[in-house]
Amino acid sequence: MPWLVLLASAVLEAVWATALGASAGLTVPLPSIVFVVALIGSSLGLAWAVKHIPIGTAYAVWTGIGAALTVSYAMLRGTEPVTPLRVVFITLIVLSVVGLKLVPTPSASASHGTSPEEHA
Repeated sequence: MPWLVLLASAVLEAVWATALGASAGLTVPLPSIVFVVALIGSSLGLAWAVKHIPIGTAYAVWTGIGAALTVSYAMLRGTEPVTPLRVVFITLIVLSVVGLKLVPTPSASASHGTSPEEHA
């Protein structure tokens, strides 16, 4: 469940970033409202997810997926150029995020070289 919340938060990050771009410096009401609502939802989701996923991993996933979705959407809309290298690098961001999910995360006690019994 934490990973699903984190991914939903990353989607909301792309929504708020796109809305921010459409808000003309927060002067257009509807995109400005979408920006604020998505920003709050995205931040709350990230905050909940980091209770279950290490902050470094969660933040990398959140920003990586959010950035990849934001630029992909802009390229689909034609507001940013589509080039083979841009597609390759966005794909690498997504693959990196998948890699972070696949790499096992050691427990806090294992990362400090002690067993859980030594903490009791």
